[in-house]
Amino acid sequence: MSDDLALGALAASSFSLPSLRDGQLKGMTALVEGRDVLAVMPTGYGKSATYQVAARYLHNATGRPAVVVSPLIALQEDQLDGLEEDLGGGAAVAINSSHSDSEVEAAWQAAESGEVTYLFLAPEQLAKQETVDRLAKLGITLFVVDEAHCVSSWGHDFRPDYLNLGHVRERLGNPPVAALTATASPPVRDEIVERLGMTNPLLIVRGFDRPNISLEVVRHHEDKAKRRKVVEQVSELAAAGGIGLVYAATRKDTEKYAEKLAKAGLRAAAYHAGRSPAERESIHEGFLQDQFDVVVATTAFGMGIDKPNVRFVVHADIPESLDAYYQEIGRAGRDGEPATAILHYRAEDLGLRKFFGTHAPDAEALTALLKVLKSAGAPASKSALAELTGFPPRKVTGLVNQLEEADAVVLGKRGVRLKSTSKLSTLVDRAIELGQARQRIDQSRLMMIRGYAETDTCRRQFLLGYFGEDRPEPCGHCDACSDATNRGDDASIHGEEAADDAVADQQFPVQSSVIHKEWGPGLVMRHEDDVMTVLFEQEGYKTLSRTAVVENELLKPA
Repeated sequence: MSDDLALGALAASSFSLPSLRDGQLKGMTALVEGRDVLAVMPTGYGKSATYQVAARYLHNATGRPAVVVSPLIALQEDQLDGLEEDLGGGAAVAINSSHSDSEVEAAWQAAESGEVTYLFLAPEQLAKQETVDRLAKLGITLFVVDEAHCVSSWGHDFRPDYLNLGHVRERLGNPPVAALTATASPPVRDEIVERLGMTNPLLIVRGFDRPNISLEVVRHHEDKAKRRKVVEQVSELAAAGGIGLVYAATRKDTEKYAEKLAKAGLRAAAYHAGRSPAERESIHEGFLQDQFDVVVATTAFGMGIDKPNVRFVVHADIPESLDAYYQEIGRAGRDGEPATAILHYRAEDLGLRKFFGTHAPDAEALTALLKVLKSAGAPASKSALAELTGFPPRKVTGLVNQLEEADAVVLGKRGVRLKSTSKLSTLVDRAIELGQARQRIDQSRLMMIRGYAETDTCRRQFLLGYFGEDRPEPCGHCDACSDATNRGDDASIHGEEAADDAVADQQFPVQSSVIHKEWGPGLVMRHEDDVMTVLFEQEGYKTLSRTAVVENELLKPA
């Protein structure tokens, strides 16, 4: 029996998947043949089945497990429950902080005995040398990275241990990688591939256009008016029978909005990292069981959760990027029924997002760490570096990641060691230069979400263009298209004109590579009338006048 037929039969018999969606079987086949896979699909489309079926197939043949890296304990427990339902108890175990030492040891022994197909860990667990050493002895069949965009979008500041996963994979013998994410623009995809050391991966991109979700932006001048409108609108949406999510930028605001919505008669809860694990788990379960009309949350809530009947997602504040926004609104309408995504936008709120953005590298801290490494004259563990510098372990991990990116240090089995013989000041300058480039890119991504909020053209065209997909026609299902219709504009004509304008300049079609004499190499992302958007590797997104580009020869085809 061929791999395709065997995998299809296994999916049907063990996972209740009598038919596979486009891309799933390709991904499964590539993994069992030893090829890396990057799957970009919305939650509910079947990313998890891609690795689950492949891992089971390989386990049946070898008796060895797959490692699944997942950032949140709630996600791990959801997947464990699903696998237990499909395959029975014992097929999957998790090693995380919610389990006792005896439970963790029992999980290890089950994996070492060959009983376990899936071993779930958080990235923080893989920062421990003893964990990686024990995994290496198991002979891992697959290395699965769930929510793989964390490798890029959360970077040094949020989950720095994600940036170390490429090294972990290497120390496990470079098993095939399955990187899974519900949202990844072209630069994020490239960084995932680079960070995880993926070789010629099969890229599967499916389901970006969610036509059942209507898109709307409400613009505000006053903060009080914005807050009042958010509460009114969410109350109306919930009264119409919908369950929904509200995203706010700060923990304090999640509490404030939840309190106001509760006073309006809704079953509302606030979810953020400041609440206890028990409280977060209770809200998570209550949301899944329709015990709340609305959950007001910071960005982490909803990650990876496949709840089909979310009817609306309202953003009370501007998100950090279109990558984050797309993932968050994608939690609505997973049953295919009509859903609504509304962004409340106030230009002054951009300042808060800039504050939350990537921080400038700390030259003094980088220098201190390099001095310790130079004095040591030998590899040092991160825990030793934390002790010698007095920095918290999390900060040490972030600093090491920055120095590694600057090619100043290398992380090996014995720890961190100096790689370059250049002056320490030169190494610090290089790390700062790269950090500043990341800041510029992050700021450009923020400007793209501003562009989405302020555009008067089809929002779906703008959103899909950001992810590198060209949509020739306006969607007819966003507020901008509705406004055009109400004004008597013929949206289809405008769409054709825009498409004709893009085609008219064959030099720079969408997704073509270009070079700017100052900003270096870039990728053309979209055309809109006389404006073209180009993503530059070191500068981020730039909007350029196409007329100026042609007349002044600002760009050259790469």
